[in-house]
Amino acid sequence: MRHLLGIEGLRRADIEALLDRAEAHLQGGPDASHVLRGRVVANLFFEDSTRTRTSFEMAAHALGARVLNWTAAGSSVSKGETLLDTVRNIEATGPVVLVIRHRSSGAPHLVAKHVRCAVVNAGDGTHEHPSQALLDAFTLRRRWGRLDGRTVVIVGDILHSRVARSNLHCLTALGARVVLCGPPTLLPPGLESLGAEVSTSLDAVLPRADAVMCLRVQTERQTENFFPSAREFSRLFGLNAARAERLKPEALVLHPGPMNRGVEIAPAVADGPRSVILEQVAHGVAVRRAILEEVCR
Repeated sequence: MRHLLGIEGLRRADIEALLDRAEAHLQGGPDASHVLRGRVVANLFFEDSTRTRTSFEMAAHALGARVLNWTAAGSSVSKGETLLDTVRNIEATGPVVLVIRHRSSGAPHLVAKHVRCAVVNAGDGTHEHPSQALLDAFTLRRRWGRLDGRTVVIVGDILHSRVARSNLHCLTALGARVVLCGPPTLLPPGLESLGAEVSTSLDAVLPRADAVMCLRVQTERQTENFFPSAREFSRLFGLNAARAERLKPEALVLHPGPMNRGVEIAPAVADGPRSVILEQVAHGVAVRRAILEEVCR
């Protein structure tokens, strides 16, 4: 695996190998601080990030690498420099891998065609966010052992969510059933052909869920109003305490962050006993260590 640009197209064996490697890291396996010693990992974030950028940085340090953290703010991008000129200049400084987040779908794929080093997609537009899907699957696998036969409901802004797309590919590859739920205006056509069940009623699908993943409404990507108000969205699709009570006793709650508390998820649910949200964050470092090891082999 020279690059990790998306989950789509990966075999189950590829995914499980990455999750197994992440598990070994989490269990305190052999010291890996020499793997990237003396090498540079460049984090190129054209969009804001907290969890993803931080955990890639920690993962790189754990492997012995030096880290270049680059952001668009204050860079030559503000002067009109193109994406390819930026990455070629960064590559010229010698990194072994570029970790890229960009607002445009397909940007990491374009970069991968024009550089010699490895490229990891840290989220591109509304397309994919592969490392997030891997850590979500890892979190569920640690709780369940296997995902075969489990039902995961992903609810919220499916239309603009790269997390939903990567999770659909990842979870179905691992044997889970995925239900994508939201207002009709936020459900793009063709989801069934990708293996998803589609629902416009959260209440109808909750009783079947082994896990529910809530997604933030991405107003920054929207050019029109897709629902009447945040209050209306929360009433119909928010995971509040009353809805959480109707879940299976052992059902889990996830959120890739950042959360809009009180809109897609109630604070009592986000911080409650079903929540594995902080586990998702904690597992991010181990999963991203596994990714960096794989693409830098």
